[in-house]
Amino acid sequence: MSAHGTPIPMQSAPCGPLNGTANVPGDKSISHRSLILGALSVGETKISGLLEGQDVLDTAKAMRAFGAEVTDLGEGNWSVHGVGVGGFAEPANVIYCGNSGTGVRLIMGAMATSAITATFTGDASLNKRPMARVTDPLALFGAQAVGRDGGRLPMTIVGAADPVPVRYEVPVPSAQVKSAVLLAGLNAPGQTVVIEREATRDHTERMLAGFGAEITTEVTEEGRVITLTGQPELKPQVIAVPRDPSSAAFPVCAALIVPGSDVLVPNIGLNPTRAGLFETLRDMGADLTYENPREEGGEPVADLRARFSPDLKGIEVPPERAASMIDEYPVLSVVAAFAQGQTVMRGVKELRVKESDRIEAMATGLRANGVEVEDGPDWWIVTGMGHGKVPGGTEVESHLDHRIAMSFLCLGMAAQQPVRVDDGGPIATSFPIFEPLMTGLGATLTRL
Repeated sequence: MSAHGTPIPMQSAPCGPLNGTANVPGDKSISHRSLILGALSVGETKISGLLEGQDVLDTAKAMRAFGAEVTDLGEGNWSVHGVGVGGFAEPANVIYCGNSGTGVRLIMGAMATSAITATFTGDASLNKRPMARVTDPLALFGAQAVGRDGGRLPMTIVGAADPVPVRYEVPVPSAQVKSAVLLAGLNAPGQTVVIEREATRDHTERMLAGFGAEITTEVTEEGRVITLTGQPELKPQVIAVPRDPSSAAFPVCAALIVPGSDVLVPNIGLNPTRAGLFETLRDMGADLTYENPREEGGEPVADLRARFSPDLKGIEVPPERAASMIDEYPVLSVVAAFAQGQTVMRGVKELRVKESDRIEAMATGLRANGVEVEDGPDWWIVTGMGHGKVPGGTEVESHLDHRIAMSFLCLGMAAQQPVRVDDGGPIATSFPIFEPLMTGLGATLTRL
């Protein structure tokens, strides 16, 4: 049973060439942060290109619950009248964050240093995910968290009435944890310092600077040392959200494995902390080119062209690249199934605590469709079968995970037999136009 209502079983059948322009939705990471930082500013922030998937809509509702005025102006345009740093009001009801680990963790950080109390919950998938990785550092500021066994939602956060600044070394690469600590540091006096040994996506740092916060990043022997001066007055911004590279991954990867395909994905965010997948695909021999590179809103963007690549080769993905492509490993493993030789992915234990255990979900589904996979605690290896040789023909479980569902639907486009997923409903959380976009390019997707 889908946490999003009645399950929506879907099938993807082998198709002809995928051709055309794929206008994928706005970047989910930047959309979440635009709403939250807009709510923490004084004045009106105007946002265009916002991703209107359910995850982001839940964050918009949460910002309203904390007192910000958030208005949908239509066609991806939104207005946020903020309440200022430390200005969050105590919400009257439980904050529902749906399927979004990013949303709930960032919002917890944003409210943890105000003298208010809030209770958070989510769907069946989110309520299984561990929150201690965020609540532990928030406790250093003086916040208290009470949740279910294992630090799981539903959970109540009692914000710190007299927060203190924190120096925190992130134990595992996680942009969510780093961002939660920085957002908490906004309302703490003095300087909050976050140290990360491996660089993770830096949208929060870029956007905080854009909103007027005093924030510096220095690379030292300890790693990246990010220093934020607390209690600024954030200035409202005009934000054009670039298109999401994690969503672009699906039409791009499908084009590489479906014969005759030529797909253009315009205005894709190419922040170096997010572009690891495209670098990896090029290492595998993918016909992938960047056109019209430029900068918009402090973020590098370009138009991305992907063409069918029949001679893909398996590679060992550099483990240090994992943080820049952690959400893209599921669909990378699909491309790897059509390559020659083994694709080795290491340093990816973060995948075990995403919306599902993504290593287990992909390994099980790929094996069911005739692909050889080995896996361990923080690694997996896909042995490619080459162009046109993946059997397909079975149904796989999506585990309420949007990226698992979309990855296997891409597999079905190039396999010998159709591939079914038990529930495509969760796709709406991040990529609500996936079906019409892919069928518009030439895919054969059917709701069963």
